[in-house]
Amino acid sequence: MLLKKTLDCQTLRSALVNNMHVPCLKSSTCGEPFSRLLFLVLALTLCSIAVPAARGASDQPPILPLDQIKPGMTGVAYTIFAGDKIEPFDIEVIGILPNLIGPKQSIILVQLHGEKAEHTGVVAGMSGSPVYIDGKLAGALSLKFGVFVKEPLGGVTPIEDVLSIPTDESPSNPKTLSVRSTVADNTESPSATGWASSLASSMTQAPHYPVPSNYAQLSGAPGDAFLEPIAAPLVFSGFAPATLRQYAGEWTSYGMVAAAGGTAPPETDDSKIVPGDMVSMVLVQGDISMSAACTVTAVVENRVYACGHPLFGLGASDMPLARGRTLTTLASDFNSTKIVNAGGVIGTLTEDRSTAVMGRIGPAPQMIPVDLTVITPAGEQEFHSEMISNPKLTPLLMGIVAFNGLTQNTAYGEGSTMKLSGTIDIDGHPPVSLEDMYAPTDQFVPDGTFVASSVQTIFTRIFSNPYEMPKIDKVSLRVESMPDRRIASILNAWSEASQAEPGDPVVIKVLLRPYRGAPVIREIPISIPIQATRGSTLRVQVSDADSLNRIPNLVAAQGRLGGLDQLISLLNRERRNNQIYVTLLKPTPTLLVEDKELPDAPLSQINVLDQKRLPGNSALLRESTAGEWSVPMDEIIAGSTSVFIKIK
Repeated sequence: MLLKKTLDCQTLRSALVNNMHVPCLKSSTCGEPFSRLLFLVLALTLCSIAVPAARGASDQPPILPLDQIKPGMTGVAYTIFAGDKIEPFDIEVIGILPNLIGPKQSIILVQLHGEKAEHTGVVAGMSGSPVYIDGKLAGALSLKFGVFVKEPLGGVTPIEDVLSIPTDESPSNPKTLSVRSTVADNTESPSATGWASSLASSMTQAPHYPVPSNYAQLSGAPGDAFLEPIAAPLVFSGFAPATLRQYAGEWTSYGMVAAAGGTAPPETDDSKIVPGDMVSMVLVQGDISMSAACTVTAVVENRVYACGHPLFGLGASDMPLARGRTLTTLASDFNSTKIVNAGGVIGTLTEDRSTAVMGRIGPAPQMIPVDLTVITPAGEQEFHSEMISNPKLTPLLMGIVAFNGLTQNTAYGEGSTMKLSGTIDIDGHPPVSLEDMYAPTDQFVPDGTFVASSVQTIFTRIFSNPYEMPKIDKVSLRVESMPDRRIASILNAWSEASQAEPGDPVVIKVLLRPYRGAPVIREIPISIPIQATRGSTLRVQVSDADSLNRIPNLVAAQGRLGGLDQLISLLNRERRNNQIYVTLLKPTPTLLVEDKELPDAPLSQINVLDQKRLPGNSALLRESTAGEWSVPMDEIIAGSTSVFIKIK
């Protein structure tokens, strides 16, 4: 039987995806009407239609190389607007923007057509939507106009660039590669990833790509129009509004938009994804969750390609890949957004590159368990979650989790003093001990920011160490909130005796002014070392923790430690904010060698180091510590002063 050459292939595409009824095309050679199924099968075969097949179908059509794409060509793209229903929308090629992203990285400029596409425009979460021309896979919808234009316009990443992401397998010729539409369950372990490339390729802000004026005018956009990556919905569940406000700016620089959503229970078909489906990249899961969502472009064996642009630009990655379940699409003149729930975890995101992200169906990566206990006058709450391990993202996520645990508590209020304690267990190393206190200020920032910032800083120091990549086994945090401002400033200090013999006891008196309180005096007994040199003058420094932590932290920041163990030792020895420290100093030099302090360094040793010109792991201080005393306080201490005692 022959079908008319005027067969409307676009109608058939829509019919197949939407399971619409298609009447038989009658002709003198057609005879009785075909059944709908038989007609579709024959028609699709003749038309070489590229469409995401129903679950369980076989191969996709071959790809269409960039050099065969011309202005005026029409095609169809697929995405999910609601539920699990993959829907088509038409596209028309306006032109090719050569080298727009970088050398040999061009973009196909297209116009979207169709009732839903024209209603919503380019939607956050639509990035990665597969684009087909002449029945062949041409690329992934990835960019949108960064200025308001009447017509929905977008950029498409060519499919050769999407499929160029390196794998651990022998490379295939992208022009002859056949892309599969289904994925069988596979338990093969994902390839190992390298942290060096993650740090090198990170992205700091969403890029803008200027559009040539002739193309801008042709598409109805202003002359200064630019393209930018389509935002990925960053779905928060279990987070307080204050948390979202506080940290929104951290994610917009990556081209993400905060969106409502949550998690969906795992289903048996989660791993059976096809182009046009949604996937979620999980950052945090548990009592609270965070995930970013994109559309699947292609599935090759057990590899899933999505987004058409980078997510965070991390390079090699190690992040849980989950099925995305679209609830609905919210249309907006400013930024239409998909509302997506993260479903069951189906594998690991292994690559986060400039042209797409790639994951593998199979086992999920190991995450960091985090236990957070928050104590307020209203009682105690516990939160349990897991988060990814990544040098750039984990510190930020830890700060967000700590901040959220505080601010979502019903007893939380501004003007509270926070007390932090906890441990960080690191595989093969001693644990890091956390203990400190933080007072509110009159700055226009939430009080929980100081705790979150401290936690974030500690994890940044651990991950940014120049010695090895730490493997964090578990994190336990405990935060106590006390509803008043507990802080005291050191106003003065003195000793009733300006002279003392070696071995004599001396009482140092410290004048403190509590916040909005009357000054008080604290007495701290110390003793003069028996080895003190007669005729010398000792300096007694009365100070807060910051004054003593500054020099050792400077040595660590300069990479002068011998390894991660020594960094952990230094972190554990840091002084705490809620103590008064009295340090007895003598006028002899101290050598700081790695994590050790060597007081009374002999001149010969100093000269040797100076002659070798190799002080890479050492530093020299002009004074040596002869003794240190501390007094725990129920408030934060601020300030520093000195007292001088002559040795008789």
